[in-house]
Amino acid sequence: MLPVRLALAVTLLTAATADAFCGFYVGKADAQLFNDASQVALVRDGERTVLTMSNDYKGPLTEFALVVPVPTVLQKEQIHIGERKLLEHLDAYSAPRLVEYFDRNPCDRVMYEKDARAAQSAPMAAGAMGGARDKVLGVTVEARYTVGEYDILILSAKESSGLETWLRENGYRIPAKASAALQPYIRQDMKFFVAKVNLKEQAATGAQYLRPLQIAYESKKFMLPIRLGMANAKGAQDMVVFALTRRGRVESANYRTTRVPSNLTVPEFIKGEFGPFYKATFARSVEKEGGRALFTEYTWDMGWCDPCAADPLSRDELQSLGVFWLEDLPQPVSGAPVPRRPPVGGGVNVLLTRLHVRYDAEHFPEDLVFQETSDRSNFQARYILQHAYTGTMDCSEADAYRRSVSERRAKEAEVLANLTGWSIEDIRKKMGPDAPPPKNDPAWWKKIWK
Repeated sequence: MLPVRLALAVTLLTAATADAFCGFYVGKADAQLFNDASQVALVRDGERTVLTMSNDYKGPLTEFALVVPVPTVLQKEQIHIGERKLLEHLDAYSAPRLVEYFDRNPCDRVMYEKDARAAQSAPMAAGAMGGARDKVLGVTVEARYTVGEYDILILSAKESSGLETWLRENGYRIPAKASAALQPYIRQDMKFFVAKVNLKEQAATGAQYLRPLQIAYESKKFMLPIRLGMANAKGAQDMVVFALTRRGRVESANYRTTRVPSNLTVPEFIKGEFGPFYKATFARSVEKEGGRALFTEYTWDMGWCDPCAADPLSRDELQSLGVFWLEDLPQPVSGAPVPRRPPVGGGVNVLLTRLHVRYDAEHFPEDLVFQETSDRSNFQARYILQHAYTGTMDCSEADAYRRSVSERRAKEAEVLANLTGWSIEDIRKKMGPDAPPPKNDPAWWKKIWK
């Protein structure tokens, strides 16, 4: 078993309430739902990239290390230690969410029609060996740094077998037959960013976990290396990519990118089972795409949100993630509230794309290559609970409304079965029978003359 997983899944080693207009946010499906899901933030503009890699490693720190192919030899100033809370905030802000609405009394015709119009217009919302041995193996230590709790080497290599041997002889626990995974990057003359934990420095931080590593570099290639992480994987792996760009939505250039199903009404019992529901929905989506697609779960301008599962990231948080173009934008008014509608002028001009991919060697033989599009349209994985009105109804529309609720419930069962692959019979059992019609309470004078 691998001793560690990289944030971007390339391991080699080791309740805010939204405005009533858009419903009430009642739950989210974040990356923690998916076992061992790795997270990575990619800030990209032009040929400049800032990569933040989370580390969810659990085990002896002496066995931790990570290897990431990089396009060039990084200077020490290009490497930084980030904060996990930044990725957690991104996750909370962009996670698939559940909202709920409540039907009005259908006998109140004016309010009912007003709500219908509103619903239609709502947004869819270290210890290296001698240089002689290195030369024999064709490995060059291009740079050596200690950054925070990490000892970092930048390596180049002539042969994958030599690099594999060098890593093993220098105490790195790498999977068997790593050469095949290393070779494509050596052919492209890429370097290797290798990090180990410096136990003394790690103890000095007082942190109970390994903080994310960040690297800034320039490259014509907008990509993530994932093949190394599959060298010793026992099954498919999940990765969530948070791409922050200036101009538009991010998609894969070498695999299909599609949206997860969204803006669908599901049965009310899903409020208590949203986690299992979304896991099943995502697995079903992967299956329908033959296991060869990336899924967009969120695309939104970071200047606002609707509904808000969490507030957008502040300018300071965005800068900490590496958004380097903020200095070109006007500064916000001190103490100004976070807008929940599009800001009038300005904004932070940062578009967040959340991509979720489940990958293995069979279905993803190539690294992920991305491209920035000009599309700035908003999208979110959003699921709706629509509660029926259960109060007194005394009008000619009441019977028609009850029939519509019964039809709606039947449709919700079908939608849920299609989304998740769950048995529709089991779904109907969980939903229970339709609620009995409420007793009418006619005006007192109607009881006099029948």
